[in-house]
Amino acid sequence: MNTPLPPAEELALIDRELLQLDSRRKYLLARRDWLLRLLYAPGPTPSPAAAPGFAPAAGPAKDASAPSAQNVLLTLGAVLLAVAALAFTLVSWGSLGIAGRSAVLVAVTAAALAAPVPLLRRGLRSTAESVAAVGLLLTVLDAYALYAVAVPDVGPRAYAAGAAGVLAAAWAGYAAALRRLRIPLPAAVLAAQLPLPLAALAAQADPLGLAWALLVTAALDAALALRLRWAALPAAVLAAVALLTGVSESWSAASASGALGPAALLLAGAALGVAAAWREPRVWAAALVGGLAVVAALGGTARPELSPAWAVVAHLLAALPLLAAVRVHALPAPVRRGLAWAGAGTAALAALLSAAPAAAALGARVRVLAEVWAGTTPDADPYGAGAAPAVALLLTAGAAWWLSRTLSRPEPAALAAVLAWAGLFTAPVLLGLPVAAVFAAQLAVTGAAGVLALRAPARATGIAAGACALAGALNVSLGALDGRAATFAVWGLLGALGAAAAAYGPAPRWARAGAAVCAVGHTTGLLVASAAVTDLAVVWWALPVLVVPAAVAAPGPRLGCVRLPAEIAAGVAGVLAVALSAGRTGTLALVLALLGVVCAGAAVRPERRVLGWAAGALFAAATWVRLAEAGVTAPEAYTLPVTLPALAVGLLRRRRDPSSSSWTAYGPGLSATLLPSLLAAWADPEWVRPLLLGLAALAVTLTGARRRLQAPLLLGGAVLAVVALHELAPYVVQVAGALPRWVPPAMAGLLLLAVGATYERRLRDARRLRDAIGRLA
Repeated sequence: MNTPLPPAEELALIDRELLQLDSRRKYLLARRDWLLRLLYAPGPTPSPAAAPGFAPAAGPAKDASAPSAQNVLLTLGAVLLAVAALAFTLVSWGSLGIAGRSAVLVAVTAAALAAPVPLLRRGLRSTAESVAAVGLLLTVLDAYALYAVAVPDVGPRAYAAGAAGVLAAAWAGYAAALRRLRIPLPAAVLAAQLPLPLAALAAQADPLGLAWALLVTAALDAALALRLRWAALPAAVLAAVALLTGVSESWSAASASGALGPAALLLAGAALGVAAAWREPRVWAAALVGGLAVVAALGGTARPELSPAWAVVAHLLAALPLLAAVRVHALPAPVRRGLAWAGAGTAALAALLSAAPAAAALGARVRVLAEVWAGTTPDADPYGAGAAPAVALLLTAGAAWWLSRTLSRPEPAALAAVLAWAGLFTAPVLLGLPVAAVFAAQLAVTGAAGVLALRAPARATGIAAGACALAGALNVSLGALDGRAATFAVWGLLGALGAAAAAYGPAPRWARAGAAVCAVGHTTGLLVASAAVTDLAVVWWALPVLVVPAAVAAPGPRLGCVRLPAEIAAGVAGVLAVALSAGRTGTLALVLALLGVVCAGAAVRPERRVLGWAAGALFAAATWVRLAEAGVTAPEAYTLPVTLPALAVGLLRRRRDPSSSSWTAYGPGLSATLLPSLLAAWADPEWVRPLLLGLAALAVTLTGARRRLQAPLLLGGAVLAVVALHELAPYVVQVAGALPRWVPPAMAGLLLLAVGATYERRLRDARRLRDAIGRLA
């Protein structure tokens, strides 16, 4: 085990390494400067001994930028020459005779193509490249001139196809003769892309014929890429265009026989992609594209005879065999990888496309049940969409499970659990089965997902199954709200299953926690539903709901690891009870008081002492709700008798235990009077109450500052600030209305600038204030 260095030694080590890095960077920059001058400066080649690192480099540093300036000048010169040639050919061509025109073009073209030879001998490579580019452009103009003078009756597309082939061959020969030039060979490859597509256009071929021309050209480019690696780029572009055209033609075919031609094109493209990946391991994406082309070809042939949902299944069936490539070790690894990814990607897309109608069917079913609950008559069968989406989901689930077993990885198994649940859960709805059959099937699927979550060997699979179980329980619970006995049966069964799963000891803790939340939630819903079928007003529904927090708080530690999530869910049930009783102040006060009793009973246990604060707050809230109902306008008459004994008790506690916090000793007593009085003063239009409250808050604040007590200082200061804001607000509004509208934004901007300019100082001040407050008792 490495022993950490002392801070001083580690700092010295870091400084030494930074100095070494700076020295190495300076050496590399100097070496780069010398190499640039070596490439572009005329004259004999200097010896390596003169290079940086061996001896100081000679010459001014500004020469390093010469190649960049030179390239700019040469590029501008080539552009100007090309513009002049175009102007001469297109504008001034008619002023010369045929002999003169031919002589001028031949002479200029020959001179431009021959000039790079002596330029290369003198080491002017950039100049030679620019002149050669002009010469290649002149050959294009020569071809145009030949067409305009000698063969004007030939179709322009046919002539362009032949001229492109001739120019490609000529430029390739020129590149072979002058191998030091970089432009001619790429120009020849670019020109070679045009003959076949232009010939197809000249023959007025349909889109499929043009796609074949593009695919053949891509195949030639792929063969050329074996020697010129960058030729793979035009091959990929042309093949992609050809395959996209084939897919479009396949999807637009009106019959299976009409889709055979695009299918042949797609299969040829697939063979090209697989061959490319077989030959070059780094382009495994070509095998991926090839696999997708196979799927599109086979699925497109069956598509015209099927509905859209079953067409998705057909494409999925064509893709699943590609997954078996992971087991065919006779294939190269890039080919196996590409084909497997093609199958997996198609399966994922099919699952997404099938999940949309499945989700729509579930939503339609909930809508129908809501209409039944409301007393209206729904449609006869608005969600019977057929079994195709469920079949697609189940097939994808089986493929994911097979991959999990084959690759020995848990992630596909988790995905298989989700997809299988989705397929089985939505199948009864998609088939339009009766409501009872749908409930029975979905409950069974939800229970199976819960069992898998409790006993799954892999954590990922268990989490996925648990999420499916919760989603299924929520959907079934919403669907069961149809006003019939199914509501109580389904909610009660789900609550019982959740409780049983929460008590299952060998299950993971997270699974038991989720089951406990499910049990508490469904029990709460069952109690609300029970109250809803009676003649009680809504505000009285809160009383049955209070049974849930009480039942969860009673066992306490005996709940084990599910105690905290169950208590959180019970707290949510308590909030629901408060919300239900909010329509009547008397019922609201009763509910708040009962919740306070529950929290106080739970706070008896040492590990839940914090709930005592909640109990006090709930009792106070219940009291103030009662006082508000009685029309009390002077809360101090009720709060001061509580505040004074509370402060006395806090003083005695501080004397016995000086280490106790001021919040524990004085916080409850001060809050009991200051906060209700603040609420009353905020709504009081008179000045007496705010004045007295402000004086009291000032006294509390000064006492907290003198005694170095955090609770009085912060509580008194906050109340004093709010009272001052309440009293000054009308005058601030009046002054703001009298000022021009641009003044407040300007002042805010100046303030922000001042704070930003002294940001570090303000940050230090804030930290000092935080530390000072933290040191208070």
